[in-house]
Amino acid sequence: MKLRFTKMHGLGNDFVVIDATREPVELTPERVRAIADRHFGVGCDQLLVVEPPSRPAVDFRYRIFNADGGEVEQCGNGARCFVRFVYDKKLTDKADISVETRSGIISPRLREDGLVTVDMGVPVLTSAEVPFVSDSDAIVQPLEVGGDMLAITAVSMGNPHAVQVVANVDAAPVETQGPLIEHHPRFPARVNAGFVQVVDAHRIRLRVFERGSGETLACGTGACAAVAASILRELVVSPVRVETRGGELEIAWEGPGTPVLMTGPAVTVFEGEMNLV
Repeated sequence: MKLRFTKMHGLGNDFVVIDATREPVELTPERVRAIADRHFGVGCDQLLVVEPPSRPAVDFRYRIFNADGGEVEQCGNGARCFVRFVYDKKLTDKADISVETRSGIISPRLREDGLVTVDMGVPVLTSAEVPFVSDSDAIVQPLEVGGDMLAITAVSMGNPHAVQVVANVDAAPVETQGPLIEHHPRFPARVNAGFVQVVDAHRIRLRVFERGSGETLACGTGACAAVAASILRELVVSPVRVETRGGELEIAWEGPGTPVLMTGPAVTVFEGEMNLV
């Protein structure tokens, strides 16, 4: 099987994007892992598949697979690359599109300056819906990890996040603590682990250990969750610049019940063809 693909990235969070609008592409977890392998495949954090919509009044369907082969609900940096891809490939001539994901409808918009703004939807703050096992919906919750008691905020941006505030994000135990948080039994669907350093009222620094991919250079939904958690904890005020290891995003959120708006770049790196077994 020959697979045509486009390699893209959003702040270093990299993707293999596949056009399945004309004919379906058969993807198994083994094939996804083969594509994502950085030594024997193309290499990526996530694989994005563009499909025809399955419902009216929607332009496309958007499927996301992590590097471990598992399909997930949402990916913010991927959403920006998605709209750049369908516009550049002339699959649409619309700068504003409506896209269905496993977690609902998102609305990315390609701006005239080349940046992409995505309406990421309303953050879910109810523990049971994140999902997070807790007897309360408190903004700050205790979580025991490796013998340490952390103070986290559980947020879903279509996918679950556990956000904690640290003094210095460079010194944060992302590599050791991240996997323990991801697989913590109180997160039955696993979770993305976010480590936030507050710089000032309109700026944070962020590292994210992503569910199924490990630490990435940037995480769009993680940035949205981090800003929502930081605003709820009265540490920052919208809009917020989020500094990741791959670059910066701007996140705006007016508070509970309103959607998060994420703005950042989407870059095409190269195109190619891969043989799949």
